[in-house]
Order: sequence, then structure tokens, then C-alpha cells
Amino acid sequence: MVESFLDGDPDVGYGVGYGNSHHAGDIRGIIEALPYIQDLGMNAIWLTPIFDSEAGTGNDDRLDATGYFTRDYFNIDPNFGTMDDARELVDTAHDLGMYVFFDGVFGHHKGDPAASPNGLLPTGRDNPVSYPGSLEFYKEVATYWIEELGIDGWRLDQAYQVPLDAWVEIRAAVEEASAARAVAGEEWGTLGYMVAEIWRDSRQEIVQQGYGPFDMPALPSAFDFPTRYALVRVLAGDESGLSGQPASTLDTALLNNLLYPPQATPNLMIGNHDLVRFGDLLQRAGIANPEDAEYWQRHKAAFSFLAAYTGPITIYYGEEIGDEVEGFAQHVSVCVSRGLCDDHVARSDGQITDFTPDEADLHDYVADLMHLRAEHPALWNGNATNLVANSTIFADYKWADDDALVYMLNTGEDSRRVALSQEDVGGDRLVDLLDGTVIEPIRGVYVVNIDGLTGLFLGVETD
Repeated sequence: MVESFLDGDPDVGYGVGYGNSHHAGDIRGIIEALPYIQDLGMNAIWLTPIFDSEAGTGNDDRLDATGYFTRDYFNIDPNFGTMDDARELVDTAHDLGMYVFFDGVFGHHKGDPAASPNGLLPTGRDNPVSYPGSLEFYKEVATYWIEELGIDGWRLDQAYQVPLDAWVEIRAAVEEASAARAVAGEEWGTLGYMVAEIWRDSRQEIVQQGYGPFDMPALPSAFDFPTRYALVRVLAGDESGLSGQPASTLDTALLNNLLYPPQATPNLMIGNHDLVRFGDLLQRAGIANPEDAEYWQRHKAAFSFLAAYTGPITIYYGEEIGDEVEGFAQHVSVCVSRGLCDDHVARSDGQITDFTPDEADLHDYVADLMHLRAEHPALWNGNATNLVANSTIFADYKWADDDALVYMLNTGEDSRRVALSQEDVGGDRLVDLLDGTVIEPIRGVYVVNIDGLTGLFLGVETD
């Protein structure tokens, strides 16, 4: 969330916004944070919209600060910085080996939008616009920033506002522009990644509004809200308070993802700028507070599952240090003026220094997991076979080419002993990929001792 992350330039910034941050975030702040993000093990950044909303011209400045109701899709919001700042951000991220994704709002705008360089305009109402009349305008938006700055793709806000047949054409335009850069010898701006935000706990709706059917593939990726809800219901609680679900819920969620059409590549997250932070969900469910060791253990458990997820994953800033909003956990009835509504309370100040010992420990654990994930294609691109799924234990065997491992999660508070068949897992030994502990088979069985609220990554080694 650009306006609430870091203030790198005191001369720009909104000063107002939804949520409880300083509301002074800007592009310069993100540039300054790029080495921190890289050290955490990230290989991409996603920015909320930075296009010009023309603050103070007939809209709520707090809404303008979000970037989600823009007026000029082809210029940078001066409250965030300049075109040169945006170019520096993209180039610096690329130099550090990270992709850059902009946030595309192709279904609504602030009203009276500026024409494109080719003189095009969207049609219909402000929210939503109409298709197919708006198609050529938004195709130009989608390709302009690839050609101008070399961005690597788009996060697509409220993707359900755009018809599937329009997404097919916008995707084709993005892929064509990205391919043209590759042909021209460019290293970056060639990926053309597109991930839809369809805030639904229903895979059927995500298919209908984003992926499209088998015979008309539309978008290639969408955020995996259903699995996110499963994860927080197991280890914390969801925004409605539902908690205490068994570990087998995670296996069910992953199995249900197999029902997606073949073009689908879900992207899993723990939270985002519209959801309540995991730390606040733990407190809302009455499970743990920041002064409790369990608060930090449950964060680590959730991150371990995220690290073992096949497909792209997204980490929202502050999650890596267990951020929570002090004094907030339960629903607040009068919330807007206090920045404490569920759908914006996570827009808190960014922080990349001066961690407490608990924050630093979680940060380092997350960094270790992300580097481990990068080293093991079985984690991010592997096939999976479930080994155990019961009330407290989830275990998958994962493999990709010659990389094989077992991911195991204990969602209960007590230690457990789990027996895994050597025939099912293979190998001559299991090795903990984080601390090097070796587990030898005993008469064809690996016996794994796993502490409560712990994730294990066990490499399968063969003589």
C-alpha cells in the first residue's frame, strides 16, 4: 500500500487516507526499501496504484490516496512522486533481480478520465465502465507501462468488473508487448504476469470471473482467497471469527484447487491491504497476543505453509514481523474516522528497521524460508501427494525433477510423533533442510517428532 508504507520524500504525500498509518508513503520510500525486500528473499514487488488521481478534484482525498479511483492512467500521482521516480524504482528493482507489478484498475475510475496518448477514453459510467467500449483504452493502459517503464505485469483490481472476453484480449495485448521486449533483447519487462483480485471464497466464481472455462482461458492467475481462508481458520481465525478448523482443512483446500482449469495458477497470501492482519486475527479469536510465544509460533507455522505452496505467493508488508494494530482486534462499529475498519485496518505504517527481538526472529525465519523456497523447486513448482491429513497434522510429499522433500505441519499445540512409510517417501534418509537434523528409517518407517505449531521441511536423500 504505497500511501501507508514508507515516507521517503517529505515534500510529497497525501497526509490523509484510510487506515491508521502516517499516510505519507511515496515511491521514494519504496526505492529505499528495495534492498530490505530483496534481503527478505522476495523476487518481485507489487505496488497499489500510483497513477494520478488529481487529489482534491471532486472526490474524497482519502479515496484518492488509495490510488484505486484514478483520473489519469498515463501519469504518476504527484503525491507519490514523478515519472522519473517510477522509472528509478523499476530499474532499481530490476538491478536487484526483482520483478515489478503495477496495479491495474480496469473496471472503474474517478470520473472524467484523461484521454490516452492515442486519444482513447473508457465508455459507460465511472463505476463500472462498460465493455466492449472501454476495451481499446484499457489495452493501451496495460501495454503503455510495459513499453514505457518495462514493468513485468499487473495485479488486477476487482477483476470481476471486466468481462472474460475482454480479459482474453487484454491478456493477449500484454503478452504481445512483453514478447516484443524479449525479441528486442530486453531482459526485463518480458514476463507479462497478470494476477486477478476476485475477493471470493468460491472457486466457481473465481473461474467464472477470472480464469474462464477450459475452452476460453482468460487470466492466468488469481489470488487464492479460498485457501487463504482455510489457512487462517486452521491457525488463527477468519474475520468473522471462525477458527479451530482441523489440519485436514488444508489438504481439502489444495485438492479443491485441482478443479481449476489447466491455465489456472493460484497465488496464495496470508493477508493484504483489504484483510485483517494475521496478528489481529489471532487476538480476535482469543488465541494469542504479541506478548505470548504462541503468537509468534503461529505466524511461523502459517509462513511455513505459504513457503511450501506450489505456485506464486504474496507477502503483505509487515507480516514478516508479525505486525498488528495496537488496540484493535474486535470489530469496531464507528471505524472510518479511526482507521479501524476491517477492510482497511491493515494499512498501517511500514517498518524495515528497529525490530523487537520477536519481530527480528520472525523476520529472519521468513527470510530463511524464502531462500529455501528459491533453492527447492519442489516447494514452488512441485507436484504433491498427501501423506497425512488429520486433526493436527498435515504432510505432503513434494517433488520436481530430482528435488524431493516432505513438508509437515503440526497445527496443534502439543508435540506429535508421525510415522511415514519409506515406501511412500523414498530415499535413504530425511534431512531437516533448516537445521540439518537427520532421520534414518527404522524397518522401513521414518519416525518424525514434530513440535506443536511447527512446520518441517525434510529433504529426501538417497545414497
